[in-house]
Amino acid sequence: MTASVSQPPSICFVGLGNLPMLTREYGSRQAGGAELQQTLLAKALAQRGWSVSMVLADCGQPDGATWDGVRTFKAYRLEEGIPLVRFLHPRWTKLTSALRRADADIYYSSCAGAHLAQVVMFAHRRGRKAAFRIASNADCDPKELLVEFWRDRLLYRHGLARADLVLAQTARQQQLLRENFGRESRLAPSLFERADRCLAFEERDLDVLWVGNIRQVKRPDLLLALARRLPALEFHMVGGSLPGAERLYEAIRREAAGLRNVTFRGAVPYQDVQNLYARARILVGTSEVEGFPNTYLQAWAHGTPVVAFLDPDGLLRRHGMGRAVTTLEEMGAAVAALRGDRTQWERAAACAQECLEERWPEEKVLAPYLEALTALRAPSPGARLRRGHCADGPVTSPR
Repeated sequence: MTASVSQPPSICFVGLGNLPMLTREYGSRQAGGAELQQTLLAKALAQRGWSVSMVLADCGQPDGATWDGVRTFKAYRLEEGIPLVRFLHPRWTKLTSALRRADADIYYSSCAGAHLAQVVMFAHRRGRKAAFRIASNADCDPKELLVEFWRDRLLYRHGLARADLVLAQTARQQQLLRENFGRESRLAPSLFERADRCLAFEERDLDVLWVGNIRQVKRPDLLLALARRLPALEFHMVGGSLPGAERLYEAIRREAAGLRNVTFRGAVPYQDVQNLYARARILVGTSEVEGFPNTYLQAWAHGTPVVAFLDPDGLLRRHGMGRAVTTLEEMGAAVAALRGDRTQWERAAACAQECLEERWPEEKVLAPYLEALTALRAPSPGARLRRGHCADGPVTSPR
């Protein structure tokens, strides 16, 4: 692992759900914003000559397979093992084995959970470094953590306090981390893929688009309520089921089927969703808790205005890339206005593209990652950080 000063460090992204974002072959499986951000960063670093690997769930793919310059290692099948016992094996043992095979200078993970402690302990045990990126505002507030078991919450705190680098998406997240966990962080914006061409208003054939995993925090029921308020508009809903939210998924699917102006598409591979963003006139966001929604960036990249309740760092209000609303009534009025007034729509679409060019040029977006990760270059394998002398332990979920 010894490298010259001019060479970037090697990095391993730990994201069990990343495979659908990495390759179309497995695109029908569920994944979210954190998985997308890891994958986009991994590909960008590989394109710039970094040695990049990734630890994934075992979905039947070959171990050691490489996509877009990212070498992958399998951990375990998500359904593998006996409840409670699988806490030790296969989850902990196989994850550790995959981390070891990756043999990276830096191990990079996202999303609140027990896995952060495991990654940090593994890295420090071997004199390597651990980086963590906040995936949601909920990761920054102990009262809002989307982590089921109290033990996993404790382990998340343990890992968050000891990670060598914490990256936040927004200034608000930095503030929350400081207030709630006493943890400093560095700002690193979200990445996105740019569109080759943005369609004009008359070229688009989808009135309203909603994209997100079907889970309560996304509030998909509000999209259906909005569709009832605007029966003249066509709504398209994209989202798959997540473990533990199967009943909600079925309820939303059945309810959507009963509405003539709603097309429920279910799970759609990431690669194919891009076409829907391009065809949509408006993206609606109903979530109550997120970080910086990837859906916003993907919509804006295609010149699609966003109407949403969540307005990270006030971008919607300040830059006119759509509308920030507080009630369903306001949302209905904003959607109707943008859909019905081409001049308003074109102004919002132009603002979206201008803001992306100003705030999110590719090299500017990557610069904080490159600077922070390069500074984390690990010492030689024989070195040991004092705080990393703890043994590896079982810290994954017992489910």
